[in-house]
Amino acid sequence: MMLKALMNLAGSDRPALSLTLARQLSKPVYRACFLASAASSGVLRRLADRPSDVPALMAALDLGTDRHRLRVWLDVGVRLGDLRVRDGHYRLRSRAAKVLARPDNDCFAAMVDQLVRHHGPLLADAPDMLREGRRLSLADQDGPLVARVSRVLEPAVESAVERVVRRRGPVRLLELGCGSGTYVRYAASLNPELTAVAVDLRRDVVEQAAANLAGWGLADRVETRVGDLRTLRAGPEFDLVTLHNAIYYFPSEERVAVLARARSFLAPGGTLLLTTGCRGGPAALHVLDLWCQYGDFGGPLPRAAELAGQLASAGLAGVRSHALVPGGSFRAFVGTNAPHGAHPRHGAGARRGWGGWGGRAGARARRRSGGQDPAGGAGTR
Repeated sequence: MMLKALMNLAGSDRPALSLTLARQLSKPVYRACFLASAASSGVLRRLADRPSDVPALMAALDLGTDRHRLRVWLDVGVRLGDLRVRDGHYRLRSRAAKVLARPDNDCFAAMVDQLVRHHGPLLADAPDMLREGRRLSLADQDGPLVARVSRVLEPAVESAVERVVRRRGPVRLLELGCGSGTYVRYAASLNPELTAVAVDLRRDVVEQAAANLAGWGLADRVETRVGDLRTLRAGPEFDLVTLHNAIYYFPSEERVAVLARARSFLAPGGTLLLTTGCRGGPAALHVLDLWCQYGDFGGPLPRAAELAGQLASAGLAGVRSHALVPGGSFRAFVGTNAPHGAHPRHGAGARRGWGGWGGRAGARARRRSGGQDPAGGAGTR
């Protein structure tokens, strides 16, 4: 019977197909799942510090008491090529595991976590969601995780911020959708007289941003608030309003009104800076667009020309746009709240040149992305 089965297999294309699927689909998925779990549990960082056996890992990371099951899970990592084991002590093996273990690469660990826990399930569940009439809500989103993922694009966004912050004199900044607070921090580093209000919809995100800003020594310069820009209580008091990775949280038909509301917070001559992924680009941006369109809280990623037109319709003058990364899928948009009939000044800007990848932030963006479009790993905010 066994011989006959082997002969039947040899005469079919199933073995070759099975090997191809395992190599091209199964193993990459298994590795992504293992690395996401190993990073979020602290296993990667622990093993980067020192080789550890099962009891040491359990004690250091509070992983319970079932040594056998932890060993079985670690051995999967060995089989996938991400760990190695010698004399019962596990250590990192693959380049991916070593990269994700580094604290300064937390944004990439978060990106893998988001892929496994959110984007993958959405792709798998989309037909059932259509059949059942289900949509995603903001509660389905992990706000702190999204804030961590968005830092993949940090150098590109910082290169845009560099161009709109005056280096001297008082500057009043309003950041709508502040995430982790990192871009407010960067703006504050450019001008010691800059003060800011940082706003986000989610209380857990705002609490984390407040803790971050306090840790960075900015608690006396930055006020944090939970709020929605559509109902935010503020007057036309800001020199600069920023909106990073957030415009797709609003339906397309509401965006002109949303942008007009953002403009209403600007003093005459003030500047609005908006950064966002746009339609097209790498596969991850298409998945982000899918997430937005399957949600009950927003709309699709914008097209660049469409968004520029919406900014102009919202009353902003001198609207201009530029790609922040090669490929053009992640862009900055700038407009000015010019008084009627006046020529727009360059707002809170430090220089008149407007292009992507400039300054020290742009240099970091080029180094980190290897010249590729990092928007492929963008989070939502």
